[in-house]
Amino acid sequence: MPRPRLPFSRPLPRRRVLLAGAGAAAALLGPPPGPAVAVPHPRTAAPSQPYAAYWFPDSLPSGTPGDGIVWRSLADWTPETDRDLPFNTATVPLAERFTPVPANTTARAGQARISALAAFDHTAGNPSQGSATADYYAPTHWAYLDELVFWGGSAGEGLILAPNAPVVDAAHRNGVPVLGTVFLPPAAYGGQLRWTRDLVRKDGAGRFPLAAKLVAVARAYGFDGWFLNAETEGGDTALAADMRGFLRALRAAGAPHGLRITWYDAMDSSGRVGWQGALDERNREFFQDAAGPVADTLFVDFRWSARSLADSGRLAGQLGRSRYELWAGVDVESAGWDTVTDWDAIVPADRDHVVSYGFYRPEWTLGHLPAGRTPGDFHAADDRFWCGECLDPSRPGGEGGGWRAPAAAVADRSTVIALPFATTFNTGHGLRWYDRGTVTSEAPWNHLGLQDRLPPRRWAVGTAGQRPDVSLDFADAWRGGSSLLVRGTLDSPATVELFPTRLPCGTATVVDLTHRLDPGSGPVTVEVAVAPRDAPAPGEPAPYVYLPAGTVEAGDGGWRTVSLRIGGAADTGTVRALGIRLTGRAGAPVAWRLGGLAVHDAAGKPAAPHGLKVTEAATAGGTTALRVTWRRCAGPVRHYELHRRLPDGTRVFLGGTCGTAFHLAGLRRAAHEPAAQLEVRAVDELFASSAPSRTRHPW
Repeated sequence: MPRPRLPFSRPLPRRRVLLAGAGAAAALLGPPPGPAVAVPHPRTAAPSQPYAAYWFPDSLPSGTPGDGIVWRSLADWTPETDRDLPFNTATVPLAERFTPVPANTTARAGQARISALAAFDHTAGNPSQGSATADYYAPTHWAYLDELVFWGGSAGEGLILAPNAPVVDAAHRNGVPVLGTVFLPPAAYGGQLRWTRDLVRKDGAGRFPLAAKLVAVARAYGFDGWFLNAETEGGDTALAADMRGFLRALRAAGAPHGLRITWYDAMDSSGRVGWQGALDERNREFFQDAAGPVADTLFVDFRWSARSLADSGRLAGQLGRSRYELWAGVDVESAGWDTVTDWDAIVPADRDHVVSYGFYRPEWTLGHLPAGRTPGDFHAADDRFWCGECLDPSRPGGEGGGWRAPAAAVADRSTVIALPFATTFNTGHGLRWYDRGTVTSEAPWNHLGLQDRLPPRRWAVGTAGQRPDVSLDFADAWRGGSSLLVRGTLDSPATVELFPTRLPCGTATVVDLTHRLDPGSGPVTVEVAVAPRDAPAPGEPAPYVYLPAGTVEAGDGGWRTVSLRIGGAADTGTVRALGIRLTGRAGAPVAWRLGGLAVHDAAGKPAAPHGLKVTEAATAGGTTALRVTWRRCAGPVRHYELHRRLPDGTRVFLGGTCGTAFHLAGLRRAAHEPAAQLEVRAVDELFASSAPSRTRHPW
């Protein structure tokens, strides 16, 4: 079928510009190439605010950068002189994961995989550690992803974009590597061939200095490699040869550190930009040449056809490579699940998958929503995008032959393999912050590094009666910004499948359940579902054993925590799946919340951090912004949380991070206090908090 030309660098679709309004659209697009125009930028309100790093390869544009933009040369970068490095460094290691028995009979393990290119903001506008809004793209369907590209780059800001730490930490917690972007744009979007030549320039010894710099950046910042997209026209065979040499140098330097390269199908062996829509003789040398692999994966341009993908898969096999190392581009930026795609060309339902597929701009699930959207609106759309219209991956479909949700084709993965394991169903953004059911900050927020591991199968529910609605809800929470809400008429017991696991279980292993009913709900009898064995076949339920957790009534007084010893329920010594079974009474409508779930052998308290201090302060418009640092505590830490102690003793949540540096914005003096009292605590995997490290900042 014919494919329209959909370059990565094209402007936002007209419909999105109209919905966003001119100002918002300008912010999404970034400044135009050439002489920059001053655009209001949040950085002007907080001079010390750190942002994700971005660079030009070496030479800078002519003119003056726009407001809030800093033109930098990667050739000049060193970690020692990078003042924002402590705020941009990801610390969560890439988790190991496994593939459970698929949730349905159509999803396949070991075949097609998924890469996603997502823009979280424009190149210069990605805060290093979240921001004070819940209106943020917070991906949670990591179970279907094999790679996330932190998409960006523009001729007016910078061409090389390193991912921010919250995105990397969230992805790593779920076993997903994250790549930075090197984008050499077409001339129509301000691209200049000199920037391509800067990137692949060799030194006097024949080495590629910027290949070494890209490896150094990825290692210092803690992410997993680079997506390279060379779309600037005007090259020749010599430039193509230099680009291949550059990729080889990048691969050789990065491979010992586990770094990876994805190459976009644009520049070909002639040095010209010729989008093939395939792996073929014109671009294969950037994927593999006579000496072996050059890139780990290839993102095939959108103009593919069923024949070109089939031929690409065969060629990959002839090269000794997997056909699933080819990502077939699927542009969902404009139409999301209404995107017209020949799915059988990628993931046919009746035979082996042909190649893998790559989503371009899946943050459509947020961006297409109208003004006034809520986090709940976003997650409802995101669940439909990844799991299908039925919102149950155990029975995907219902799209009338159009959208083929990833859950219908790709087997989910899980990182729940070790004790302790805990989740509070926190999505990494919220309308306020809760701590043990109490609101400790009324401010909306986002920080993906604080995101928990969340149920991958949204929402697999087994019942002989009416199926309840299941969602991640933001109206109340035990901890963080959200909880799991089950709502509906339970006219028959309903089992909500939560996590495929490989958790070791002994005589001392317990499961903790924190839950409550919303006012007006009918009573609910709750059981924890524990599976000692895998599901017998794809699409079949796990063989659960049910542990009684009691019956809750609407007037029982809010959140309650129940601890249950797993004991003989896991007679194999391993818990293979976790879920919840709910039973209503007399068909009364229920609204039951799950605020926390934990499995562990023993619980303790983490050691305290030390040396909290203010390293920079800036005051503007009656508010103060601070940069603070501290020393990492001994032992395992999930993340750190910062609070302010007010004169009346109230403790207010300010933010959290997986690192040891944080930027605090918008602080105001309370009454006549002589100094702001700040505290930082370590938080462990069971969400226990340490004693604080404290400091004071005089007003």
